[in-house]
Amino acid sequence: MLSRRQKYILLKFFSMFSVIRGYNILVIVFAQYLASIYILAPEKAIREVVFDLNLLMLVLASAATIAGGYIINNFYDSEKDLINRPIKSKLDRLVSQNTKLSFYFVLNFLAVFMASYVSFRAVVFFSIYIFGIWFYSHKLKKLPFIGNLTSAILTITPFFAIFMYYKNFGTVIFVHAIYLFLVISMRELTKDLENIKGDLAQNYHTVPIRYGEKMSKGMLTVLSGLTLIPTYLLLFKFQIGHMYLFFYLSTLLLIIFLGVLWKSKTKNHYLILHNILKFIILVGVFSILLIDVGVILNRI
Repeated sequence: MLSRRQKYILLKFFSMFSVIRGYNILVIVFAQYLASIYILAPEKAIREVVFDLNLLMLVLASAATIAGGYIINNFYDSEKDLINRPIKSKLDRLVSQNTKLSFYFVLNFLAVFMASYVSFRAVVFFSIYIFGIWFYSHKLKKLPFIGNLTSAILTITPFFAIFMYYKNFGTVIFVHAIYLFLVISMRELTKDLENIKGDLAQNYHTVPIRYGEKMSKGMLTVLSGLTLIPTYLLLFKFQIGHMYLFFYLSTLLLIIFLGVLWKSKTKNHYLILHNILKFIILVGVFSILLIDVGVILNRI
């Protein structure tokens, strides 16, 4: 049996893990390594990529920055989250705001310190990234269009760190990035639909609040249609191995998404749509393995 103190420490740990969304960070770390092995440095042996200390520092710096970003976002959105996510908010509040802020500064310091191991340019990159996340959470998040666009850009920024490290400027990388950007943009707009009640109470000027749900649904439909462009290019113009299965699946899921979208009226409906997009992103990460199913045997 756990003692009272052990239970208290465990609760604090899960509270902080919830605040920094540790599960999301683990997925991003995994995605960065998969992207490095299969897309950004396909000519290198797996061992060379996995044990590259510079890459490890960049990935850890990304993880620390993202964790810090979730903390500062949680700090500014604490009142809104009480309305939109009351259960999660109760868990998050087990850790005091002062503790969260202290951890935020520690994480950002660690991110810059780890980036300094790689290069001065990496330090500048992560310093700008940290500032961008803070400015988004403090100011831009409340603005329609700009908030959504900035959030999507900040979400894919960690991949640009390793993209610049490998200096691989292949067209296929940009096409993958455009597809990811479009799906993330859809997710951000769907979150706005899901969180209308809390956003309205906190005077957030999101797209659904400023222009209405119908306009938001129209924008989601357009974004969904735009995903067909990178999907077509990746299926018929580039070699992506068995990853074609993911793009057929994601296209089917987006058709279902649109069918549900135009019938959606409640928070629970939008939560389902949000989860569909999260599922597409998650499956997309693991489907990178399908680009070359024999890579483990051929490149070890």
